[in-house]
Amino acid sequence: MTTTTYHVTGMTCEHCAKAVSAELRALGGVSEVTVDLVPGGASAVTVVSAAPVAAAAVEAALDEAGDYRLGSPGEPPAAAGPGGRLLPVVG
Repeated sequence: MTTTTYHVTGMTCEHCAKAVSAELRALGGVSEVTVDLVPGGASAVTVVSAAPVAAAAVEAALDEAGDYRLGSPGEPPAAAGPGGRLLPVVG
């Protein structure tokens, strides 16, 4: 199993988190996706998969989900605000 955290920009609500999670879960080998939603900032999206997922596949899934983009490599996600919480997205 491989666990990778991506920093994703453009998400503003739980609907965004669900859309991103659904597209990422549709990728081969992905077993779990969790989103630490930071509305308007860089949200941490953690993907658990059988093997590493190619960055191009992640970018394509984000594009398919909506106007979401990977943040810069090494860029930490913005700190969660007062309402920020880990959202395990199911469904």
